[in-house]
Amino acid sequence: MSAANTDPNSDPMTGNPASDDEPTLFSARLTPYRSLDQRGFLIVMIIVVAISFVCGTAFLLMGAWPVFGLFGLDVLAIWWAFRINFRQARAVEEITVTPSLIRVRQVEADGAAREARMNPLWTRLDKELHEDYGVQKLTLFSRGVPVVVGAFLHTAQREELALELSLALSTAKRGVSRSAP
Repeated sequence: MSAANTDPNSDPMTGNPASDDEPTLFSARLTPYRSLDQRGFLIVMIIVVAISFVCGTAFLLMGAWPVFGLFGLDVLAIWWAFRINFRQARAVEEITVTPSLIRVRQVEADGAAREARMNPLWTRLDKELHEDYGVQKLTLFSRGVPVVVGAFLHTAQREELALELSLALSTAKRGVSRSAP
């Protein structure tokens, strides 16, 4: 049996010393892109309601009164779809790389959080590359445990993340030289 690391200043997941004076090689806070903000949503909904009301009123005047209610259901369905979209936008992913630790914290839209801590010396970045579409999936592997990162990013953003993570991992594996001030 191996002895457990009992140092109170060490990271319990990796056993690496937890030091605040380590340089940060890479740090990113990733959020899903949404082109429509709350103000834009309000404008779109006002336009949708106005068009539905005018068209519904026209059908109501022609005697097809059930159609008026169906236009209201369409407005409700559009509003509901936007609300789901905005809820999904609350997802966050934070990635930090130091010479002794890779920390990936993923918070889902519902607030559920999970965190992975890895030693950069034992971690590799795997890129799933499609010939026509670029990088489709980024996975950090440490001791056989996969952690998918940047899943909600656009392909170009995923490629940029892959480049920056690769650079940070190679710097961590080479070792960081500290220059005297």
